[in-house]
Amino acid sequence: MTFRQLAFRNVFRNLRSYAAFLLASVFSVMVFFIYSMFIFHPLFEEEGFRVLAVRGMFIAEIVLYIFTLFFLFYSLSAFLQARTKEFGVLMHLGMSKKQLNKLVFFETMILGGLSTAAGIVFGFAFTKFFFMIGREIMQLEELPLYFSWKPFVLTIGAFASLFIIISLISVSFIRTKRVVDLLEGFWKTEDEAAYSPALSAFGLALLGIAYFLAATVSDRTVYIMVFIVPPLATIGTYLFFTHSIHTFLQLYKKRRSIYWHKTRLVSLAEAAVKLKDSAQMFFIVTIVSTVAFLTVGTLASFTSYTAEFRQSNPLGLIYVSFEGNALEQQQLDQLKRELEQQQLAYTLVPLEVKRQTSSASGNDVDIMSLTQFNRLAEALGHEPARLQAGEAMFVPFSQESLRELQKSYAETELLESGVELTIDQTYPQVLFPAHTLNANTIIMNNEDFGEVDEPLMGYPQGASDFRYYAFHVPDWTETVAIGENVRYPISEAMLSGNFAGLNYYFENPGYEYRWFKSSFALLLFIGLMVAAVFLLAAGSFIYFKLYTGLERDRRQYQLMVRLGMTERELGKIVNRQLVPLFFLPWALALLHSAFAFISLQVVWDEFAELSILSEMSIVLGGFTLMQILYFFLIRWRYIAHLKAY
Repeated sequence: MTFRQLAFRNVFRNLRSYAAFLLASVFSVMVFFIYSMFIFHPLFEEEGFRVLAVRGMFIAEIVLYIFTLFFLFYSLSAFLQARTKEFGVLMHLGMSKKQLNKLVFFETMILGGLSTAAGIVFGFAFTKFFFMIGREIMQLEELPLYFSWKPFVLTIGAFASLFIIISLISVSFIRTKRVVDLLEGFWKTEDEAAYSPALSAFGLALLGIAYFLAATVSDRTVYIMVFIVPPLATIGTYLFFTHSIHTFLQLYKKRRSIYWHKTRLVSLAEAAVKLKDSAQMFFIVTIVSTVAFLTVGTLASFTSYTAEFRQSNPLGLIYVSFEGNALEQQQLDQLKRELEQQQLAYTLVPLEVKRQTSSASGNDVDIMSLTQFNRLAEALGHEPARLQAGEAMFVPFSQESLRELQKSYAETELLESGVELTIDQTYPQVLFPAHTLNANTIIMNNEDFGEVDEPLMGYPQGASDFRYYAFHVPDWTETVAIGENVRYPISEAMLSGNFAGLNYYFENPGYEYRWFKSSFALLLFIGLMVAAVFLLAAGSFIYFKLYTGLERDRRQYQLMVRLGMTERELGKIVNRQLVPLFFLPWALALLHSAFAFISLQVVWDEFAELSILSEMSIVLGGFTLMQILYFFLIRWRYIAHLKAY
């Protein structure tokens, strides 16, 4: 048997043991390859949304590569630890450390080659399916499957280098071991972990402080807490698993009436030993799971913003014309013509807006007449406003401003025209987007509106007035292609920051809604794929830890069977050993995520008035269900391994 044949047979003899490792590796390669197919697609030119798609997937590939590097290093180290006796026998028979390292290198490259080949095959097989999803998300006419050498070379090069790096690093711990140490195996001691009550309390304190800061965050402190809370929670999590758990376990053991009860004694005594070596694994799984939860949860919260978009943008199209706009009638006719060509029903309501200075606040105020405002309210299906002479009404621009304005009362004078007003009412609906009118906007009785005949201070006659054309389009999501020529100069001016010579403003909420919805859906799609790799790897960490101590667990199982332990009692012991491994880091990750989402809600409240509770509940509930199913799968395989000998 040649050296390479020995490595080849070692891999295929332990293929079932490498199942979780291969599954996670193949899935990582598959996701990486699919993203590469998107990035190198010939239809993705350098423009707008497609740039976002390419950049998002490129960043996802970098994150995926770095995480896979860490994951493979940890998993291979776990397998090598489980094979320490085998290595000890080989070295005792005369194999040198150099040859042993060479053997591990060959085995790792065989596993890497299998994972890379299988991942590329599955990735290319499912690429068409993901292209169909991407085409719907990005609303492209077509996104055909193509063949290019670039995605293949990038994927093979990336993972070949990754497996070479891992194979060189993962054997480093063997070089420091003596043959006698290797022959004793990985589980050569059964000592409980040393712990510090002071560090235990400090870890709990750090977690408590982090949770308190996250729960009490405000608009002014939320961005500062981003740099304070995660380090506190990370350090607290590490101390919790390395010290706090052992403190709780010792307190539990002192209650002999509970601890000294049938199978609990065996279960907890075994757990105390395993927790010594599982602390780092618990910490890794908690952090990885938290990152996955937050990634998907944050991106899912973006989709809830699209649901609130219509409420803050009730109009289908908005065209505002200022003084000196020679294109006004031409552009209005073009918008009407395009709406009619698309067979979209619409109602056009022109409004004359005047601007004055309020004596009460000293700020500029936009003013509209009651008749024109009621015409728009009627088109949108709302109740008309009613005003008497000398009365005015606040116009809200958001639900938050509506609540604030309903508490407001003002007696003011429009300084330029000398009109006195009492403002003690607020229109109960949002009719205009916030940025298209002044934050201080009111409705006036027609007679009072007619008396406003002077321009804003410092402006020539008529220069401070403008015309606001509100298009109500019931099928507003179908207006994506309306007014492209009108919108283009606005977009160019926003990019350059030069608005000179631009005497109008145009906004198409349908176009913006499609962009927001598609962007968030694409980011969620990218994040879900990366989070799936994270969660699969987190579950694999637990599997690797179980596999590392499997030989020792088998011996214990055989001993307990000889002592007369029944299948039911064995099941209880296995449950009490596996439940903490699976659900202790998971529960802490859920707790971390819940408090992080409280802070995220504060961020969303600053930009939009929406609740992300339902999205967060779905995300955390879905991941919990997946973990329960994974627990039963691993439990079944673990018991099968115990009974195998």
